[in-house]
Amino acid sequence: MLIRPAILADLPAINAIYNHYVLNSTATYQTEPSTDAQRLEWFHAHDARHPILVAQLTTCPATCPVIGWASLSPFHTRSAFANSVEDSIYIHPDYHRRGLGRRFLSDLITHARALGHHTMIGVISADQAPSIALHQSLGFHPAGVLRQVGRKFDRWLDVAYLQLML
Repeated sequence: MLIRPAILADLPAINAIYNHYVLNSTATYQTEPSTDAQRLEWFHAHDARHPILVAQLTTCPATCPVIGWASLSPFHTRSAFANSVEDSIYIHPDYHRRGLGRRFLSDLITHARALGHHTMIGVISADQAPSIALHQSLGFHPAGVLRQVGRKFDRWLDVAYLQLML
């Protein structure tokens, strides 16, 4: 797999992958699919300190589709949080359990350190055990759980916070 910085041409694939989880999973608490305009705005909200990465297979032609994406985003908009980032990772469902999530998270940790961030935070639906296990396997520690703060698919959901000091 090739992991590289995202470009504008990747946005339809990024949005398709994300919207799959909007409609079918608690991996995101968004309940309505993102529009192309919203995805473009999201893309432009990222900068050199908050990269977006995509993955492509290396076994197909140059037009190989994006099979996953990951990003670092500001944890909070207030300036005192400037060196705290939140990670996001979404993999096309056909490519689960192939090590891509681990590779993305490892790359995000490397980027965050190189960019001078102080801490990374995973904000994960508590029912997403594989995501929690992945974060813990790379050194993240539980930082708390907020009970029943999200509602999706007619049920209340808890949010787990995991933190890695960089």
